[in-house]
Amino acid sequence: MLLDSRTPAYLQPRPVTFAALMELYEDNYLQLRRLCPDPAAVGGGAVSRVDGALDLHLEVLERTRYTTTLRLTYRFGEGDRVREQPDVRVRMFHDARQAEVLGRYCRSTGEDRMIDTLAGQPGLGCRWRHNRFLYKWLRYCLRQGHRFVADGSAAPAAPVSGETPEV
Repeated sequence: MLLDSRTPAYLQPRPVTFAALMELYEDNYLQLRRLCPDPAAVGGGAVSRVDGALDLHLEVLERTRYTTTLRLTYRFGEGDRVREQPDVRVRMFHDARQAEVLGRYCRSTGEDRMIDTLAGQPGLGCRWRHNRFLYKWLRYCLRQGHRFVADGSAAPAAPVSGETPEV
């Protein structure tokens, strides 16, 4: 298999540089804007339903002038036995056009964990791992056709092509 020398640094399995992490944040922002073009207009939350795919749940946790904090998850089960996984909190920085994973829900402890408190990969490595997961998950959701629109409902998204569109 030949590797293209023009492959973006954020597609590599390990962190390269802080600049590559910032590039990953930028791409995650663009993908989130494709998934949810106007997060401020969604309201408190919405569910995207696509035939043959799990329902994707989006909750707006906080809005400020320059940021929006979201929660994205799937929900498995019914009634008292609902499991939410993956369950990530993401902050969108609208002025910088970047999105960063802030934390995730930890099943083993039953608590929300901030990225800085996760053991095993301090600093750049930890942020790289979680934000690279978000990058892959967002592209997967878009390929399935998930999309959130302003009235809190969902509409099919255009399939993801090789190009990253400007938002």
